[in-house]
Amino acid sequence: MTTVTDATTTAAVAGPPLRASARRAFLAILWRDIFVTGKEFWVLLVQVALTPVFTLFIFAKVLGSLNYVSADFGDLLLPGIVALAAFLTALQSVAFPLVMEFGWTKEIEDRLLAPIATDLVAVEKMLIATLRGLLAAVVMFPIGALVLGAAPWRGAGFPLLVAVLVLGAWVGAGIGMTVGTAVPPAKISIMFGLIFTPLMFTGATQYPLTQLHDLRWFQVVSAMNPLTYCSEGVRAALVPHIPHVRPWISVAALAGFAAIFTLTAILGFRRRALS
Repeated sequence: MTTVTDATTTAAVAGPPLRASARRAFLAILWRDIFVTGKEFWVLLVQVALTPVFTLFIFAKVLGSLNYVSADFGDLLLPGIVALAAFLTALQSVAFPLVMEFGWTKEIEDRLLAPIATDLVAVEKMLIATLRGLLAAVVMFPIGALVLGAAPWRGAGFPLLVAVLVLGAWVGAGIGMTVGTAVPPAKISIMFGLIFTPLMFTGATQYPLTQLHDLRWFQVVSAMNPLTYCSEGVRAALVPHIPHVRPWISVAALAGFAAIFTLTAILGFRRRALS
């Protein structure tokens, strides 16, 4: 009886300090990554802006001036580019660093020695990747306005915009961690080519999913891509007059993908960390 009481008392006394220590360690790691992101802002800006800027300029500005696309194609394209920036920035922000940290630099070992659970290390990495993805999405609005002359905006759609961008960036981070922990370092460039290109071009960034009636097979392929629902959600928030998937469907699909890839990411990270 005395032994049980003593053990309970010890756990009660030790529990809160341990939890407080883990919380402080988690916040310290997160703040360090935020600080590094701030220092590398211009590098991140170049990485984020290069492909979207050229995509917007060629598809909307150049082809629009040549009358190969309609004048309002930019209103359809920019929301997709914003979604693409959030999704792929989050994906890249966690995938490549993980491959290096587990494969060559072994920097991940310092984080694993911190007084927090292994799963929380994975969550922190996904969280900072999501924040980078959101930063990329924010940057795309002034860039889009500069390239196109104006950027579509609708205040009433702001809550939906935030929801789909947060979920979309989180899904991208989950996919990035899943890939980064599953693919050997020597094959990461090949796998990224196999994953990156299909994700980018079947994610409804340049077309509305609901209008692919004559390409039913491609509509099905696009519907399986989580980026599609981020693109359609941003489109519904900013330019609701353009055909789009119903907002609740986009949010529900992204939430489902977020649950799936959070699980696969944490399991993959745990497996690599303990191997």
